[in-house]
Amino acid sequence: MSLLRSAATVSGFTLLSRILGFVRDVLLAGLLGAGPVAEAFVVAFRLPNLFRRFFGEGAFNSAFVPLFAKRLEGEGQSAARAFAEEALAGLLFILLLFTALAEAAAPLFVWVMAPGFYEDAEKFDLTVTLTRLTFPYLLCMSLVALLGGVLNSLHRFAAAAAAPVLLNVVLIGVLILARLFNWGDSPQSGIALAAGVSIAGFLQLFFLWIAAARAGLVLRIRRPRWTADMKRLVMLGLPGIVAGGITQFNLVISTIIASWQEGAPAWLYYADRVYQLPLGIVGVAIGIVLLPDISRRLRAEDHTGVLSAQNRAMEFAMLLTVPAALALMAMPHAVINVLFEHGQFTPEDTVATARALAAFAAGLPAYVMIKIFSPGFFAREDTRTPMIFAAISVAVNIAGALALFPFFGHVGIALATAAAAWVNAFLLAVTLQRREGWQTDARLRRNLWRILLSAFLMGLALLGLETWLREMFAPEFAFGLRLAVLVGMILLGIVLYFGLAWLLGVINRAVLRQALRRSG
Repeated sequence: MSLLRSAATVSGFTLLSRILGFVRDVLLAGLLGAGPVAEAFVVAFRLPNLFRRFFGEGAFNSAFVPLFAKRLEGEGQSAARAFAEEALAGLLFILLLFTALAEAAAPLFVWVMAPGFYEDAEKFDLTVTLTRLTFPYLLCMSLVALLGGVLNSLHRFAAAAAAPVLLNVVLIGVLILARLFNWGDSPQSGIALAAGVSIAGFLQLFFLWIAAARAGLVLRIRRPRWTADMKRLVMLGLPGIVAGGITQFNLVISTIIASWQEGAPAWLYYADRVYQLPLGIVGVAIGIVLLPDISRRLRAEDHTGVLSAQNRAMEFAMLLTVPAALALMAMPHAVINVLFEHGQFTPEDTVATARALAAFAAGLPAYVMIKIFSPGFFAREDTRTPMIFAAISVAVNIAGALALFPFFGHVGIALATAAAAWVNAFLLAVTLQRREGWQTDARLRRNLWRILLSAFLMGLALLGLETWLREMFAPEFAFGLRLAVLVGMILLGIVLYFGLAWLLGVINRAVLRQALRRSG
């Protein structure tokens, strides 16, 4: 299956998950708004997600996937299974110890993560309770990441991409029940949501375990052992863990700063959820597919194929990400108004969240480029360089957040995050090019400026529309009318952008057929 076809498979399930995620967050905003229960849940949910970057998706998989893929390609499925079982045993042992520690030290974690909550004893205690309920999610999702890496290396992308749908289905169910029982903006709603997070984690783990078994890789639980393979995995994974730790430390700093502004953690959460849609559909999907693909091509010494895969990934990503970024920057108020301004979510919350969304969106292309460039290092078993660049970008982020927060509040945090992403992407690109691991081809150079021009013109049109139609999003207008106006603006933007891209020759029938064809 071609790279773009595989990415489309991942993107399709990611799109479904994000749509359900929007439904979840719309219900969440209507039920809890940006009040204390919402803030407590956001921080409690963020803690296990923070640590899962260490043990799962980012750090662990950056080392595990290349080693597993090479074992699979060079020694066969039996040797690859044995390696995966050893990795599973070690990871499970560490996760059980860490989860037990986290449950005991939850008050300390919350105090570090959100010191601004400490002055409100009721909100602080609720956050501690919710954190203890959500932390088993870390254990489940780290194991899900391992199983997903196994399946992706076998070119079975659907199951791992579909698993996150379960989280949103469970939380939507919890939110519907909370409305039926009239719990409203109460601690009961927060407790039910936190418990739902962990239940969804176990469901995802069971789903991926069955998918791996159906793929012929039934992984047994072994006794953890310190073998040469595990030493190699740890040595490669440690820089990734440090890099993940640095990146997440940045998130901790942002949350700490935001906790001193009432409502800011919730505003940043809702804004983050919106811009994560294009990032997840395009950037994460490309990164998931690209790492095992580059690892396989390097194993076969197909360096031309590596460069071609990277260029097509960049072209595909920019074609979809640049217009998404400019659209979110042009009409953030309309998007947030329609998605979230219901129930407890006020017009003031809409304004604050929209400003954060516009700031986050400025960094969206950079976030996607990081997903494209990082596999070029990981596939070559270099996790140290991305670690160093992550540290530099985090220093930029922290300095920027501290400098901008006194003047721009929570928007300064979002701006600093976007600036740091551009620094990271630039350093990765320049270094990979110097090492001859990345080189733009004529097709990418030809199309990139055309993509930028098409997106810029579309963004100007949407900005004008948003300004002209701003009064249509006032609270006195019915939700159906506001939704219709937003959908009309989005459709106009899509038609305008892809029409310009077609006229400028960025896309045509031949390109579409090539992207979707099967490769041998």
